[in-house]
Amino acid sequence: MVGKLTKENKLKFIDLFAGIGGFRLALEKQGCECVFSSEWDPYAAKTYEANFGHLPAGDITKIEASEIPDHDILTAGFPCQPFSIAGVSKHNALGTKHGFKHPTQGTLFFDVVRIISQKKPKVFILENVKNLKSHDKGRTFEVILRTLQDELNYHIYYKIIDARNFVPQHRERIFIVGFKNDLDFKFPELPNKNLKVADILDKKVDEKYTLTPNLWLYLKKYAEKHKKLGNGFGFGIVDLKGVSRTLSARYYKDGSEILIAQAGKNPRRLTPRECARLMGYPDSFKIVCSDTRAYKQFGNSVVVPVVDYVAKEILECLKRNQKATETSSSEIYFQQRLLEKHAKYSVGGARKTTKITLGAMKR
Repeated sequence: MVGKLTKENKLKFIDLFAGIGGFRLALEKQGCECVFSSEWDPYAAKTYEANFGHLPAGDITKIEASEIPDHDILTAGFPCQPFSIAGVSKHNALGTKHGFKHPTQGTLFFDVVRIISQKKPKVFILENVKNLKSHDKGRTFEVILRTLQDELNYHIYYKIIDARNFVPQHRERIFIVGFKNDLDFKFPELPNKNLKVADILDKKVDEKYTLTPNLWLYLKKYAEKHKKLGNGFGFGIVDLKGVSRTLSARYYKDGSEILIAQAGKNPRRLTPRECARLMGYPDSFKIVCSDTRAYKQFGNSVVVPVVDYVAKEILECLKRNQKATETSSSEIYFQQRLLEKHAKYSVGGARKTTKITLGAMKR
């Protein structure tokens, strides 16, 4: 089955730019049901299918909003590169456009907008790189907020969250939550955990993950060169009692940002399974592609427990609103009954009244 799924009696969500399913893992844990997913990368889609038994639909730009099932929640980790610091630097160096002027990825945000506009979910959860907020001197984020608030009429909340509160990795991402109704939502307080990289490491690791002499020499020379220039570029040997740097989609190239020291030999990369743990994926999650593809997939993913934490608060907010609505409806019903009964005691224009309380009506 491609694209659509159906089940009853659960909040339904769609998974746009689904990657390998980080959003889906989190929302399914909260009892929600995925009714549609979309992912253009065939290797990520293969991993998604292996874990969920469902092959995502392809390129979202080619899918009409009318083809997407109705849903309560929309999730989208729309592509990071046009807004990331690394992505902007790369596009500037190449002389290509970026952000909303980028000819491909930069406009994918507007595919999210057209789907929200037509399907009108109760709530959406968007995730992107921290730099989205400051990109193009804040103008990019201003366009996003104006579109979501003024054009789509959603009530918007956003926060930059560091994943180090959930996994042993410094990874700051912005979460944008939008409600169709004006609800009393607040991002939850973050847990204060003493997480360590050592906790996610395998005890035995294949030698293929140890850096070759030539690569290790290159990384040391590269770091020394940039140190002299006053730049911050260079490899990172991880403090096993602390947290790592951010795992990026380029980790497959040399693993330089997160290296593990080894006694008597060169440092090593993380294994794909260790990367999965660093992103909050359970060990039961299937890795079905090559190491290179797996590194890219986990580097592009959301951190699952961060999404789970945000989603839990969103669902609690929706429940509180539903209870308040039901209570309000009940009060209105009894008030109407009270007025009807009161009217029966009015005879021939002379108002005869009996004291009737709302509490008595309910009894």
